[in-house]
Amino acid sequence: MKIGILNFVAETTVEPGPLARKCEALGFESLFLAEHPVVPTHYTRADGSRRVPDGKSPEVLCRISDLFVSLSFAAAATSRLKLGTGICLVPERPPLLLAKEVATLDLYSKGRLIFGIGAGWLAEESAVMGVDFRRRWPMTRECVRAMKELWTKEEASFEGRFVKFPPVYCFPKPMQKPHPPILIGAGGMQGGFRPERALKDTATIGDGWAPLGLNPDQLAQGVSILKKLCEQAGRDFTTMDITLFSPAGLKEGRHTVEQYRQAGATRLVLFPPPFAPDVAERELESLAKAYLR
Repeated sequence: MKIGILNFVAETTVEPGPLARKCEALGFESLFLAEHPVVPTHYTRADGSRRVPDGKSPEVLCRISDLFVSLSFAAAATSRLKLGTGICLVPERPPLLLAKEVATLDLYSKGRLIFGIGAGWLAEESAVMGVDFRRRWPMTRECVRAMKELWTKEEASFEGRFVKFPPVYCFPKPMQKPHPPILIGAGGMQGGFRPERALKDTATIGDGWAPLGLNPDQLAQGVSILKKLCEQAGRDFTTMDITLFSPAGLKEGRHTVEQYRQAGATRLVLFPPPFAPDVAERELESLAKAYLR
């Protein structure tokens, strides 16, 4: 099974170029980077309680570097490592610009981009970015369909509820055809294990499913549902990418990998705390020893 790393990159952490270079040298298959364009200074849980005692956002979320600029540095520092968005908050980016960013990065990285997408979990952030939180997933689905037009057609146009544009040229086109694989980054434990909507989106607009924090039994349950949905949608389930984002700290190493493989995962992406510059190489070496050998 493929093993990757998901991490936050910020001004206080190891830089994306050295991080990617070390991941590739150790034999990790992929590096995924997270994003939050902006983070409100205070936010609340869905039940109204503060997420942290002082009501402020965690510092690392506030300091995350731009996703696509960071991945560009990672691409320039490597030649084989897959580069993933883990995840890109699609409704918070203009779809025409996002389509161009995705295609450009995929072209110049020689087809190494994995496009993990989501709609966001932080209502206050959505509001700041001009997104109606209740409609964020309908917006995301429409944006994806619009971007597919831009990636695959010489002259593309789109007429939807949230996205509209007349015939335009949008170049470059992605190196991967018809476009980089789209992983639906939802349906994990962050909002409670309710994967049905994410799995339906995977079967209709995605090329794979990438939930966060599921145990092997939960993942197997979701994979079983996805198989049925793919059959109903006329999709070939065997082509689906099943990526599990898992908080690192699991001590079982290769045993954990085998458990997730049997549950249906094709990629396990470890999600350790952000790497400080002075310890990043040592911590990555420790993860590689536990999971790659």
